[in-house]
Amino acid sequence: MSVKEKPNGLDSPLVSKIIKYGARAHVPVFRLTNGRIGSKWRIGAGWKKPVPVLLLDHVGRKSGNEFTTPLLYLEDGPRLVIVGSQGGLPKNPQWFHNLVARPETTVSLKGERRRPVRARVADPAERAALWPRLVDLYADFESYQSWTDREIPVVILDPR
Repeated sequence: MSVKEKPNGLDSPLVSKIIKYGARAHVPVFRLTNGRIGSKWRIGAGWKKPVPVLLLDHVGRKSGNEFTTPLLYLEDGPRLVIVGSQGGLPKNPQWFHNLVARPETTVSLKGERRRPVRARVADPAERAALWPRLVDLYADFESYQSWTDREIPVVILDPR
């Protein structure tokens, strides 16, 4: 993979804190409104083409603490697909490692109760088929992939 130059400042500690605290604020608003507020991402490529957002519950693989992370998702029949892009940073997000360690979890979508799912990393053929659809959903995924030398993981959430 060739790495393109990332815009200055995106991996600064300030941006990381803004994202962290923004996500923390996002979760209770989403839950309080049952997703009426917070179920669409309207930043970056999502400004002109809003992207659906779910809340992913996961348990820290080391701490055992419960976390909830808002993430963009793609519906693929009964499955949901999420992306460990982390804005093109060099490391996979913590939620990804937590799901690999404990794949049985739940998600929340607009207007639904928590939905039980089992997470698994897409195999190479699944990833190859899903990646163009994910980029069509949110064009910034392509930029994020170009900014890092890691392969951004695609995670499938199968219903259980």
